[in-house]
Amino acid sequence: MTLIKFNPMRELIELEKEFNRMFSALENRFGITRTKDNDEYENAVWMPLTDIYEDKDKYTLKLDLPGIKKEDVKISYANGQLSISGERVQEQEHKDAKCHRIERVFGKYYRSFNLPEHIKENEISAEFKDGQLTIVIPKAEEAKPKEIEIKVK
Repeated sequence: MTLIKFNPMRELIELEKEFNRMFSALENRFGITRTKDNDEYENAVWMPLTDIYEDKDKYTLKLDLPGIKKEDVKISYANGQLSISGERVQEQEHKDAKCHRIERVFGKYYRSFNLPEHIKENEISAEFKDGQLTIVIPKAEEAKPKEIEIKVK
């Protein structure tokens, strides 16, 4: 029996990469240089699942990164873009065991988010616990909603 790794998002990721290659070719033709983040994205095999929350004071991102050590997670912020990258290494196969199915994805991962303009970029914080990365992005004062009192006459 042939072992096939199941990844339902693979075709969508491959399609997105193909579009990015096409646009990169156009960018190169017109002299626009590529960034390191583009290279990391091109080499990525998978993207961590993410939940994004917003309240009046902050944005919160929660990424699932099971089986990854804190030291193997790279977070960067530049030009309004937050990037998370790293690699999950496949465990060694057991010599005496027969493998029936591999559904977990191994290899390099990359995920990026375009953040709003009005944030406190110097106060972005991250916590990694039990395979979950939580990133908190505080809003700047001008981005917070303001209540206006209505006077009745």
